Amino acid sequence: MLDFLLIIPARYNSKRLPGKPLIDLKGVPMLIRTYNQCKKVVDQSKILVATDHKKIFKLCKKNNINTMMTSKKCLTGTDRIGEVAKKIKKSFYINVQGDEPMCNPSDIKKIISYARKYPNNVINGFTEIKDLNTFNSPHIPKVIFRNDGDLIYMSRAPVPSNKKRLLIKAWRQVCIYSFPYKSLKVFSNFKKKTTLEEIEDLELNRFIEIGHKVKMIKLSNKSISVDTKDDLKKVRKLIKR
Repeated sequence: MLDFLLIIPARYNSKRLPGKPLIDLKGVPMLIRTYNQCKKVVDQSKILVATDHKKIFKLCKKNNINTMMTSKKCLTGTDRIGEVAKKIKKSFYINVQGDEPMCNPSDIKKIISYARKYPNNVINGFTEIKDLNTFNSPHIPKVIFRNDGDLIYMSRAPVPSNKKRLLIKAWRQVCIYSFPYKSLKVFSNFKKKTTLEEIEDLELNRFIEIGHKVKMIKLSNKSISVDTKDDLKKVRKLIKR
């Protein structure tokens, strides 16, 4: 079996929600809720939080969670994982974003399964967009891919579009990834973002721009990335239920 590490990147200074990983969700910090979802699938010895802030580091230590301090200068969460990969070498790295407290354990399991089948591919998840608000939201990354599942492009714009600007068929990203060691190594060598990555503020575009394949696989629609106060309200309502 190919050896892997599940990494949860947790940056403290989110522009829209400062201190986001520590936000209280019914008595439990968001990061801990994300970690608990991951622990349903992966042994805690294979999970590591990569952070840039002492408050998050202390929270992890208090809860017996493996953690590593990384640079505040990391360009993206993927660069943060690349920094970990320089110190801990594995065949591939599963990335679950720290702001995914509702992530579906079955989706994590599916990504790991595909990573073992395609160990040389970057892998990411998608799910279908059903409503116009999600389609038009600049906070929701949309994905366009080929018939064989290879990613063509990722955008914050409502794509694919048409003359009438109607939602006909579209898909959003699910923020669970797998990165092979070799791909991460190349990715992390960049000292600044690539052109399309910078414009869209979506790092998977860097892989596309430098010629690496990104395989997209269908996942559930249960995940909610907490990027805004509205997202926070949705998650709190779901947790109450």
